Amino acid sequence: MKRAERSGPNNNGEIPLARRFKPVRGAFSSNFRYLFFGSIFLTLISFFITITSNSFQRFSIAARQKQLNSLISPDGLLLGHFPYPEATDSELVLAYPGLRLHRDAFIALRDMRAAAAYDGISLVLLSGYRSISLQEEIFYTNKSLRNQIAIERAKVSAPPGYSEHSTGYAIDLGDATMRETDFEVTFEGTPAFKWLKRNAAKFHFVLSFPRGNSQGVSYEPWHWRFEGTVDALRKFEPANKRLRLERNSKSK
Repeated sequence: MKRAERSGPNNNGEIPLARRFKPVRGAFSSNFRYLFFGSIFLTLISFFITITSNSFQRFSIAARQKQLNSLISPDGLLLGHFPYPEATDSELVLAYPGLRLHRDAFIALRDMRAAAAYDGISLVLLSGYRSISLQEEIFYTNKSLRNQIAIERAKVSAPPGYSEHSTGYAIDLGDATMRETDFEVTFEGTPAFKWLKRNAAKFHFVLSFPRGNSQGVSYEPWHWRFEGTVDALRKFEPANKRLRLERNSKSK
């Protein structure tokens, strides 16, 4: 009788403690497996979508670049821009964090900014060297965002491989006292631009795209290029040759 009482329910009619807390392992293990393999599946799908998207984007850019290359004129112009090689890392120096210039342009700019400061003018360096890959992103991304065709975009931004900025010799300048004119035509009304018009040539800087330029690029009073070495002159000779021919034809 005592043995039977031990094996059955206790005197209060309750289930023994060991039996009350027996875990239900089957359902838990099954749910865990579903969650584990489900998370792996979602990770793989996400990875596949990312790879596919990047591949498609690269293919799309390459296809569009091939289309643009078919528009190159006999004198090498693509939508008004000449081709330019990309500066090497050994040719570039750091002007500001994240902003580099060709070392020769950097030295000339340093001297020009010092001379301007002596005259009470504060020149701001807005941009310098741009890699071809960055120019590719700027050209195609902004073109899409602004719903522009290539010809429209090329008036304000060079196609990749056709930007003076890739050489490290081109710079964009602003006036520290009138930052609202950065990258705007209104920069031409600033003290900084007026000073540059009078003095930039002393430091071998030339306005790349003056008003009404024969390349058909929009007027950019902030965009200047350095031509103070044989290497710089060689790179910009096609643009300067076109300018000379234009001037000669007007003088006849």
